[in-house]
Amino acid sequence: MRVVIAGAGNVGRSIARELIHNGHSVLLVDRDPHAMKTESVPEADWLLADACELDSLKEARLETADVSIAATGDDKVNLVHSLLAKTEFGIPRTVGRVNHPRNEWLFTEKWGVDIMVSTPRLMSALVEEAVTVGDLVRLFTFKKGRTNLVEMTLPHESPCVGRRVDSLNLPGDGVLVAIVRDGVARAPENAAAVEGGDELLFIVSPEYEQELTELLAPRD
Repeated sequence: MRVVIAGAGNVGRSIARELIHNGHSVLLVDRDPHAMKTESVPEADWLLADACELDSLKEARLETADVSIAATGDDKVNLVHSLLAKTEFGIPRTVGRVNHPRNEWLFTEKWGVDIMVSTPRLMSALVEEAVTVGDLVRLFTFKKGRTNLVEMTLPHESPCVGRRVDSLNLPGDGVLVAIVRDGVARAPENAAAVEGGDELLFIVSPEYEQELTELLAPRD
């Protein structure tokens, strides 16, 4: 898979290393000469250019990319790059980094963003996930599919404790995608039973989140 990353700062370089480690081809684009630290990710291709200019994106052969990631520290740049990637170059999947929570509402399909990644929101969700039991925590939103990745640490008093996965009768389009037990993630086999203290990860539409909560951790 070919990935173009707009922004060669710490975030962009870290993403590039991970993608390259997983076997993908990566191009880092940045207009700041000081960001051209090619020795930090020698396996990547580098381009000194403005990721918001059409000529620069043509030079980057953006139309051949499978994914475009806008990872700069400027929300305006991330939005413009995502919009150009989607509307001018037809990129199948765009990912936009949100630096300031007040701008989250802009990172939608109208601006060419398929997936929004908000660092403040993600950090907040991870903190909640670490300290809450019996509450549904939204970890990630898949904008294009209008579904969420959510997590709940199952209370020991939940009526679902001891029940088989295939008997949970999840509401709507809810799907149990993983069970984390004793720090180890495992696939949710139909015949397996859920236990108190399990971290359960689901993909579910927002309209069914409340029903899912009531099923797993009903309030008296």
